Amino acid sequence: MALNKKIKKFIVLIIVILCLAIASPFSYSQDVSKPQKISESSVVLSGEPLFEIKAKIGSFSPEDRAKAVSQRLEAFAEDASLPIDILKLENQSDETVVLAGDKTILALVDADAKAANKNRQELTAEYLKKIKISIQEYRESRSTKSLLFSGLYAFLLTILLLIIFKVLSQILSRTLQRIDAAKGTRIPSLRIQNIEFLPATQITDILTRALKFLRLILFLGLFYLYVLLVLSLFPWTKQVGASLSSYLLKSVGGVFQAFFAYLPNLFVIALVVVLTYYILKLVQFIFTGIGRGTFSLPGFYSEWAKPTNKLVTFLIIAFAAIVAFPYLPGAKSPAFQGVSVFLGLLLSLGSSAAVANVVAGVILIYTRAFEVGDRVKVGDAIGDIVEKTLLVTRIRTIKNVVITIPNASVLSAQIINYSSAAQDPDTPPLILHTTITLGYDLPWRKVHEALINAARATVHILTEPAPFVLQTSLDDFYVSYEINAYTDKPKIMAKIYSELHQNIQDKCNEVGIEILSPHYRAMRDGNQNTIPESYLPADYTAPGFRIERLSRPGFSGHKGE
Repeated sequence: MALNKKIKKFIVLIIVILCLAIASPFSYSQDVSKPQKISESSVVLSGEPLFEIKAKIGSFSPEDRAKAVSQRLEAFAEDASLPIDILKLENQSDETVVLAGDKTILALVDADAKAANKNRQELTAEYLKKIKISIQEYRESRSTKSLLFSGLYAFLLTILLLIIFKVLSQILSRTLQRIDAAKGTRIPSLRIQNIEFLPATQITDILTRALKFLRLILFLGLFYLYVLLVLSLFPWTKQVGASLSSYLLKSVGGVFQAFFAYLPNLFVIALVVVLTYYILKLVQFIFTGIGRGTFSLPGFYSEWAKPTNKLVTFLIIAFAAIVAFPYLPGAKSPAFQGVSVFLGLLLSLGSSAAVANVVAGVILIYTRAFEVGDRVKVGDAIGDIVEKTLLVTRIRTIKNVVITIPNASVLSAQIINYSSAAQDPDTPPLILHTTITLGYDLPWRKVHEALINAARATVHILTEPAPFVLQTSLDDFYVSYEINAYTDKPKIMAKIYSELHQNIQDKCNEVGIEILSPHYRAMRDGNQNTIPESYLPADYTAPGFRIERLSRPGFSGHKGE
């Protein structure tokens, strides 16, 4: 209520001051909003054209005559000691003159009357009347009383402008406070079902910026009007104000004329924008619902929703731009077309690698090779996917090093996904495996038991499905044993492998298995047979070395013997 009372008082004050401001100065001043076009042959006083001289006298052109008359009129008007009544008309044989005492102010000949299609005496009398009125206005506008009133009106206009600025600022401040207080209550978020298109905070920000922009435009307009009014109050600046006013009117008129001429094209563009906007909202609603699981499409995975939404949005915007392009201002101009050709040339020459990466990125999305967060191996890089865009894929290794790989390189490399099994409940878990080689002298059942016990003792190794051992090869001197164990923690593979290797050493040492790969030479005399003891006869003993004498009988090998 208090704010409404202040607004009412403010409006009354504006009306009173405006009435005082515009009552007097414009009662004696001419309309300056539409300055007349002044030709070089016009007689001018204080910037106002009085009449035009069209005839030539001797060597004096109409322009020279008009300039001379204007100078004499200004000199007479400046001398306030000369009364206007001394201006008299005198008819002579070949000319009619306007005299100020004994000085000639204006002289008209028959050629002037003929050009105006009037009698010479009548034309001179008409011009004399205009001269007297113009001089009277000239002297009144420069009188002390008039200048004092003009200064007073300028002061009142300044005070009025400051008051308007202050009141408008207060109104805007109060309005912004109310908008901020209404955020989330009177100004709710824009929602359709469970999808939030515009949050209340964003709507509030839009309203705040719009009001501040409106205040700026209003302040600039009021200040411009203030300058025009103040300039029009004083005779020396009245023409400047008229020029500014004319410039403003021409600019605004040109803008409105161009705007109304462009309305059909603007309507088409607005229609394209509105249709595109609502189509995009519909597309976003559909794919957001698919991504959240609100509804589904057969054969369309939920992780495809976000990238597909981006692709469809891009295609819709591109199509809308193509449709609206011919209706843009200057779309058919050579400059606009030249820029379009130049941009197209740049894209065609410089975007081959980018296009290849984008195509590869799209293929990677729809092949479901990996998702953000998966533990993968791409080429020689092993780590977790931290970002997947249309251009590049970023992998963070276990050493916290981020590797950026172009999608074209990712697509051409071998991709191993360690996390896909953990995400699919119908797929068996990831199998971690490592190999040791032991000699044939160790019973393979004992080795299997030790390896399985080592796997079971490892944290994050699943008991079900149970670990198992594969004998992957029977080499010349040893057997390759591969322990296979299931885990659902692919992101800590390195830690699990390290602990598994530790447990293999411990379990083998506990049962007396020495982890080494024996190698044999051709000489085996005196060596234990590598066949396990359970397969050897009970009376088996290792054969000893046989040493034979190589020297001849009776030869001792020493000289002199």
